[in-house]
Amino acid sequence: MHIREAKETDFDAIWPIFHEVVSTGDTYTYPQETTREEAFDIWIKAPRKTFVAEEKGRILGTYYIKTNQPGRASHVCNCGYMVSSSARGRGLATAMCEHSQKVALELGYKAMQFNFVISSNEGAIRLWTKLGFETVGRLPKAFNHPDKGYIDALVMYKWLLP
Repeated sequence: MHIREAKETDFDAIWPIFHEVVSTGDTYTYPQETTREEAFDIWIKAPRKTFVAEEKGRILGTYYIKTNQPGRASHVCNCGYMVSSSARGRGLATAMCEHSQKVALELGYKAMQFNFVISSNEGAIRLWTKLGFETVGRLPKAFNHPDKGYIDALVMYKWLLP
């Protein structure tokens, strides 16, 4: 597997992953009916950088990195990660998160924050915790899950410098 910066032309391969993840409505707050054009702006245009994880030329996962807040908090970044269902369980999320932390430091960030980790996304919470992120906040009933109703969201944070 190889992780590289995404090109705009990669969006043709990113879109099916984005659509698959968002349309379930259980891990991201984006509307389930987010259009391809809206997704392009969200995943390619708005972030500081976007990356893809590929194997034999096939994009299996993607992540973005952006500044979490401007000004006096601009040393903290935020990332979002998506993996194709056909490639889950192979360590892509781990590899992308580890890659994103290196990129964050290269871009001058000192910390990374996940603003809204859905409490039912136990795999992600387990992985982020294993990779050194701490749960620093809980937002009660902040997410309207399509099956579970109103459930909590977590704020997770990691200081990247030694």
